Amino acid sequence: MVKGVNRQVLEVHETGCDYFEKALFFIKPEYSAQSDSRLKGGALKAIQNSAAVPKTRRQKIKGRLFFVFELAASAGVGAIITAIFLR
Repeated sequence: MVKGVNRQVLEVHETGCDYFEKALFFIKPEYSAQSDSRLKGGALKAIQNSAAVPKTRRQKIKGRLFFVFELAASAGVGAIITAIFLR
């Protein structure tokens, strides 16, 4: 369902990030009277402050390997404790 909404949109092409080619900002109605330079400055500041860069595949694999190592270490400690008490 598409609603007819009148919104002011700011499109930024220079994101400064290799992952994203452009960003869209929907301006709140109460700030639509602001100057274009002020709105663009706020948009660029929001882009610079955002830390939403996707994880690389290497970081994901590294996290999984740490989890597997942690699981194996826990199982090993459990086996040692069981062996000590069953003697």
